[in-house]
Amino acid sequence: MPLCQRDLPYPHWEFSDPDSGDLLRVVPERGGLISGWRCGDWEVVYLDLERFHDPAQSVRGGFPVLFPITGGLPDNQLPLPQGAFTIGQHGFARQLPWQMEPLADGRGVALELRDTEETLQAYPFQFLLRMEVRLDPGALEIVTTVSNRSGAPMPFSFGLHPYFNLSSLEEVRFEGLPDECLNHLTMAPAATAEQMQRLAQGIDLLVRPTGPVRLVDEAAGATLELQLSHPFDLVVLWTEPPRPMVCIEPWSAPRQALLSGDRRIELAPGASTELHTRYALIRA
Repeated sequence: MPLCQRDLPYPHWEFSDPDSGDLLRVVPERGGLISGWRCGDWEVVYLDLERFHDPAQSVRGGFPVLFPITGGLPDNQLPLPQGAFTIGQHGFARQLPWQMEPLADGRGVALELRDTEETLQAYPFQFLLRMEVRLDPGALEIVTTVSNRSGAPMPFSFGLHPYFNLSSLEEVRFEGLPDECLNHLTMAPAATAEQMQRLAQGIDLLVRPTGPVRLVDEAAGATLELQLSHPFDLVVLWTEPPRPMVCIEPWSAPRQALLSGDRRIELAPGASTELHTRYALIRA
C-alpha cells in the first residue's frame, strides 16, 4: 500500500511512490509535520530524533507549519478589532494535532487543521487549513488552502520552516539570492553576501527573491531548488550550528505583518486562498 504506518525509527505514516520509490514521512498528531522526504537515495529532510522523542520540546526538523503568524509579536500580543489576544512565536499550527487522508489522485496526502476552542482563545476566527502534499518526480509540491469560515475579515500570514540535510555548513552555497537581506538577529538591513559567509556561525535572515532559490551542496552532488509563487515568495534562511542543516523557509509575509500590514493577507468571510511552493532536487 502507498500509505502505511511505521513504528521505526519513530511512529509515523509513510507514503511511497510505487514508480520512483520516493517517500514521505508524516506525523499528523505533531503539528501536521512532514518529518521526512526521501528522493532517490537521498534523505533530504533533517530531523533531530532525540529532540523529537521529547514532546516537551519544539521539533528541530521536518516541515513545521507557521500559522496564523510568522515570527513573533511584541509581548506575544495580537491586537484585533475583537480585542487583544495572546499568541506565541509562529502561531499554534505546529503544536496541534492535524487530520490526514490520502489524496484522491494517489500522489500524496492531505493534512487539515480546523479551529478549536483552544485556537479561538488566541485567534478569534473559524478557519480551515488544508495542505496537499504531493510527490513529483524529483520534487515535493505543497499546496496550502486557507479558508475563513468566520463572519469577520481574517488577517494571517503563513510559512513553512523546513530543515534540510547538508554534507557540511562550510561546503554549500546559495544561488538566486538578492544583494540585500533583513538580518533577523539585528532587525536591520544587511548585505546578503556577508551573511552567507556566516553560515557556519549561524544566520537568520529574510530575503525577497525574484526567482527560484537554490542550495548547492557540491560534496553531496545535489542542488535543492525552492520554486516560489506569489504571494508565498519570501524566503527565510536559518542555520543553528553545529547541526548539519539549513532551513529554507517560504513565507507569505515578514515578521509582525499583522501589525505593520506589510504583505498581510486578509480573507473576507467565506473566502479562501491558495499558497503554492515546490522543492526540486537535482542530482549531479
